[in-house]
Amino acid sequence: MAGESDTSTCALACVKCGKPANLQCPKCVELKLPREGAAFCSQDCFKASWSSHKAVHSKAKISSTGGQDSGSLNDGWLYCTRKGQGRSPKVPQFNWTGTLRPHPISKTRVVPAHIDRPDWALDGIPKIEPNSDFQHVVEIKSPDLISRLKETSRIAREVLDAAARVIRPGVTTDEIDDVVHEATIAAGAYPSPLNYHFFPKSCCTSVNEIICHGIPDARKLEDGDIVNVDVTVYYKGVHGDLNETYFVGNVDEESKRLVQSTYECLEKAIAIVKPGVRFREVGEVISRHASMTGFSVVKSYCGHGIGELFHCAPNIPHYSRNKAVGIMKAGQVFTIEPMINAGVWRDRMWPDGWTAVTEDGKRSAQFEHTLLVTETGVEVLTARLPSSPNMFPWLNSSS
Repeated sequence: MAGESDTSTCALACVKCGKPANLQCPKCVELKLPREGAAFCSQDCFKASWSSHKAVHSKAKISSTGGQDSGSLNDGWLYCTRKGQGRSPKVPQFNWTGTLRPHPISKTRVVPAHIDRPDWALDGIPKIEPNSDFQHVVEIKSPDLISRLKETSRIAREVLDAAARVIRPGVTTDEIDDVVHEATIAAGAYPSPLNYHFFPKSCCTSVNEIICHGIPDARKLEDGDIVNVDVTVYYKGVHGDLNETYFVGNVDEESKRLVQSTYECLEKAIAIVKPGVRFREVGEVISRHASMTGFSVVKSYCGHGIGELFHCAPNIPHYSRNKAVGIMKAGQVFTIEPMINAGVWRDRMWPDGWTAVTEDGKRSAQFEHTLLVTETGVEVLTARLPSSPNMFPWLNSSS
């Protein structure tokens, strides 16, 4: 609850509505933050602003404990402020499951002012998404929305292809992020992950045992690595989302089998998409193929609806015997993005609050597409283009 302030606060404007303010956020007072950003005219305005305003407290705590916000990154290290967790310059005490360790993260990249951006771009807090009815109801997209989704998804594909072309031993994942960022803004789009719940980069790069949400950093890719690059762009008010897992140099046969099996899991799942199919069937198809090839399916993360919202209904689990409710209908748009592990399916989270890794340290691969359910089947909105680089030996160069 906002508390009474001294009389000098009355000269301030309410953060929410701009009216004269005579209340002040008590947490801001405790943290000794500037009054200009903590003043409210009423308890109602304070409550209405809380979901976004509380981010100010998290950033202040990180800063006071030696962390940094996006304005103080000269030493090349960036903290992830999600839930107050951070990447420490000193590797924290943690039961690492594999050989990877966090590396320094570069300064936050800038998006030009003319580019339209989602509502979390400035303060890290999505406002519309959490409270939308489309978290519970699967939206049937309008023709206009579908048209914009097709255009945005094509941009996302072109951005991912640009990232794929620079992957080789010696390149850092931060350099991949730079390519993604520059290609996105060159297309007039915004990189959706940037500052989404405080995520510090423009794409996710998940190497070897990282399942998903790896943060691009200063580690150089090594010969024999595999790396997933996950790209989402925001353009004309909608998001397009896809990812692929790539080979770095000479990769061992087991990793090749893992990546190819994951690719096939997605292809087989897409093949069943059409009106009338139950969402739960996606997981059955993926799980069947993964188990037949000797691999396991991650259960902690799923596909999702997408459009004007980055994440919304439906949830699309990738494992068997899931309890997803509902059937596919023409006009729905969602992602399928199986994460397949070489060992056990269970995952663990790094101390940065984002990086999900395999529990046993074995490798993981992922592929993702944004899909439109049509009257007769499915259209892959993020499909490979004739210009897409041929990164996979099981595809011919014209696919």
